[in-house]
Amino acid sequence: MSQTAPADDLLQVRDIEVIYDGAILAVAGVSLGVPEGGIVALLGANGAGKSTTLKAISGLLRAERAEVSRGSIAFLGQDSAGVDPSQRVRQGMVHVLEGRHVFPQLTVEDNLRSGGFVRGLSRRELAADLERIYAWFPRLKTKRGTRAGLTSGGEQQMVAIGRALMTRPRLVLLDEPSMGLAPIIVQEIFEIVAQLNREARVSFLIAEQNINVALKYASRAYVLDTGRVAWSGTADELLARGDLQDFYLGRH
Repeated sequence: MSQTAPADDLLQVRDIEVIYDGAILAVAGVSLGVPEGGIVALLGANGAGKSTTLKAISGLLRAERAEVSRGSIAFLGQDSAGVDPSQRVRQGMVHVLEGRHVFPQLTVEDNLRSGGFVRGLSRRELAADLERIYAWFPRLKTKRGTRAGLTSGGEQQMVAIGRALMTRPRLVLLDEPSMGLAPIIVQEIFEIVAQLNREARVSFLIAEQNINVALKYASRAYVLDTGRVAWSGTADELLARGDLQDFYLGRH
């Protein structure tokens, strides 16, 4: 069962289809929504279409010879078709890619500063935003002069999220933040996400395989299976289902 996103959502994705190389159907008829100030989980096994869906939303499909061939994506009530990815960032949407992408030779602080350059912030604004990031990620403050490539996997994930927050986003698309990280670090990162959502009203769409941690923090969830929304509803409704693991093990 699937649900249509409410008309007043911050992000509205309606019935999108994504095709690679003009022939390979990767996502078929996906609809979802992210409310203002919400945390939404996009669940599914590896290869279910989660990353492709996020790239369709952020406009990064072109680099992979793919396109949204049907449907619509609206952010802040405006159609995103034809909007350049950099312009989407300026509008308040930022995408943290899977794999903890950082500039390894730059220091932690220079990585964070690079996020602020997108918005053309003044030196004073950059300094103030950096202090905000360090308040949310105190671990990064102690590593501010360390090359990002020499930090731990969890710290690199924090750098990637912190750099995204330097763009002053309304919506963060977060792809597989728990991948390859120890459970205690995953918990720490999700606690920070919850704090950002609560205190700064940043909305999140989180693609995640870790069911339990994602549903602990999300209010709404969508389950993708082979490029389609197999189920959607509140996190509590999804947790109450007895067949959730079947979507991951292919027994539905």
